[in-house]
Amino acid sequence: MRASVVGCRMSLGTLINGLLVSVVAALLWKYSNLSEHAALLEEELHMTRQSQELSQARIDYHVALQALQEHGTRMVCTGKMHTDRICRFDYLCYSSEAEEFVFFHSNFSVMLPNLGSRRFQPALLDLSSVEDHNTQYFNFLELPAAALKFMPKPVFVPDVTLILNRFNPDNLMHVFHDDLLPAFYTMNQYSDLDDEARLVFMEGWAEGPHFDLYRLLSSKQPLLKEQLRNFGKLMCFTKSYIGLSKMTTWYQYGFVQPQGPKANILVSGNEIRQFSRALMEKMNITRGEEAEKDGGSAEDEKVKEKKDDYIVLFSRSTTRLILNEAELIMALAQEFQMRVVTVSLEEQSFPSIVQTISCASVLVSMHGAQLITSLFLPRGAAVVELFPFAVNPEQYTPYKTLASLPGMDLHYISWRNTKEENTITHPDRPWEQGGIAHLEKEEQERILTNKEVPRHLCCRNPEWLFRIYQDTLVDIPSFLEVLKEGMKTKPSLKKAKPSTTVYPGRVREPQCQTSVQTTNDAKLTVSWQIPWNLKYLKVKEVKYEVWIQEQGENTYMPFILPQQNYTFSENIKPFTTYLVWVRCIFNKNLLGPFADVLMCKT
Repeated sequence: MRASVVGCRMSLGTLINGLLVSVVAALLWKYSNLSEHAALLEEELHMTRQSQELSQARIDYHVALQALQEHGTRMVCTGKMHTDRICRFDYLCYSSEAEEFVFFHSNFSVMLPNLGSRRFQPALLDLSSVEDHNTQYFNFLELPAAALKFMPKPVFVPDVTLILNRFNPDNLMHVFHDDLLPAFYTMNQYSDLDDEARLVFMEGWAEGPHFDLYRLLSSKQPLLKEQLRNFGKLMCFTKSYIGLSKMTTWYQYGFVQPQGPKANILVSGNEIRQFSRALMEKMNITRGEEAEKDGGSAEDEKVKEKKDDYIVLFSRSTTRLILNEAELIMALAQEFQMRVVTVSLEEQSFPSIVQTISCASVLVSMHGAQLITSLFLPRGAAVVELFPFAVNPEQYTPYKTLASLPGMDLHYISWRNTKEENTITHPDRPWEQGGIAHLEKEEQERILTNKEVPRHLCCRNPEWLFRIYQDTLVDIPSFLEVLKEGMKTKPSLKKAKPSTTVYPGRVREPQCQTSVQTTNDAKLTVSWQIPWNLKYLKVKEVKYEVWIQEQGENTYMPFILPQQNYTFSENIKPFTTYLVWVRCIFNKNLLGPFADVLMCKT
């Protein structure tokens, strides 16, 4: 009996111990799962916080992750070639580890255009407005969406982003021409690239001296490539645009042929001035120009205008100096009876320089990137560009081209130093500042004896660098002579009114009538009504162009007519079908579109 009781007690103890072990094991397993779940929650919360550090917008991390896993990346592009293509992506990702963009494929992914291997010939698109430059090409890697389970947890960027390359953010000309203007009009092209969009720069440069200018395009802080590492190993942009419009660029830098204006310039001064006004508003700058007055005599207006006119001279402090700057300032003031104001990129804020230039009558400067600020000049102002010895002004024309754009209404004048004794060279400087001491003696002597830099390709031509970084003693008499002669062709220092070009519309109600006179003779009468917009315009001269083509033939007969109907009989055959096109011409060279083709049977 006692033995059985003891046996029962032992069994009960064993059972209790077993139960305790099971309970402890269950608690440990539950704690382990809770800890793992908590760690996952903490990691996802961390990812969400990282996303929200980029924006005030909230993003549901689980919804974003599910969308990426199920729907993958989506891409729709505009443009036929990589040189004019801009693409919109949903959930395009960037691996900071591989330094590559990643397109995740699922059954619901979209890729338009689906170019296959042609995407690499040479690229999907250009990241910069400087086209077909192999350091600016954009492509992406491809992975199945299932690969996400093996990759670092993505960080989602909720902002709409514009992803691009800055071409040369240390140079003010490149900042405006290659980056700011194209980005401004790319953002104007897409409604969701608004003031809340974020710019992402992928070229790898640091901020640079002009980073504040990029900040004017958006209320969000731009991101640099190097900063993307701080947000995680895999960064996914919920909505992004990649590429820049090239429609606003007017100059090519000589990668294939010597530098000069683009062959097909699509921008006018009106678009440039819209951009400059927008930037001035962002910088809280208003022009000092007065609105046109209804009262006051013409004499009063002339006195007021003369009093307010002044000349701006760009002063440089390190390279490309004007050695007799003070003498030049006095000569300008005496000759034109105007104040002369100096500005300096090294010593003044950029907004203060723009404020000064925006009301100037004349801007004078040595050739250099600072002359891009001429896009802030008022209409009717003059741009005077000085060139060092041996540098031909006709071969380096970015600012002449800008000033000459229709609608810029700027008057351009160039002066070059033709006296070698009035130049100071710096052969011992580093090569990037024009030094030539590193070259062979024969090459140095050739450069020193040459009187003009020959045409050359971009970008490190030592003779060009040597000459453009010279300091110059401006020959005052020759400079004033060139300036006075140039001013003779300038319409007026008075600010000109904005100019616009209006083209004719289609002619309306075109029709034809035919008649057969004999078996060999026929007549074709064509008539039409004036374009709809003509009745609202004051046009000096209106004519009409008519093309007549026998059906099946390759050639046509063109006619320029002053009236709205005309009967053609010469070379008109009986029982023949003729195709007829009609369009309007304003002021000799403004051509309207053709009306729909007429089919006329005699």
